[in-house]
Amino acid sequence: MSQIQAGQTAPDFELPDQTGKPVRLSSFRGKSSVVLFFYPKDDTTGCTIEACTFRDEMPRFEAAGATVIGISSDSSESHARFAGKHNLPFTLLADKGGKVRKMYGASGLLLGLIPDRVTYVIDKQGMVRHVFSSQTMFRKHIEEAIRAVDQA
Repeated sequence: MSQIQAGQTAPDFELPDQTGKPVRLSSFRGKSSVVLFFYPKDDTTGCTIEACTFRDEMPRFEAAGATVIGISSDSSESHARFAGKHNLPFTLLADKGGKVRKMYGASGLLLGLIPDRVTYVIDKQGMVRHVFSSQTMFRKHIEEAIRAVDQA
């Protein structure tokens, strides 16, 4: 499947969070915009930089009325350890098998090994407003997301 682009409706899904509780994307419609970021793996260098930068910028996302959600194929238990170790104040979803990653078209592999790092900004109506993809510019994902939620 090709990557979801700005102007398209964000596909709905339900995945377990770091506590095992199911989270459905459509439950945020009409309530908040969503910054949905797909990352390769818990507790790796780039992913830790990205997640901690999202953590450090949470007041800006909250002020803009945005909910931040991270997704990787790691388990809920792995997410719980990762969130606890780095004091991550946002939801991490376990996409075992990468079904949602594929649904969003964020399933490419760097060097055939590392899943894509893609951030989507979704407005309150469920429309994708911005997409940013870069495997190596970890902090730029947050900069791009802040700019997009500020414009929404």
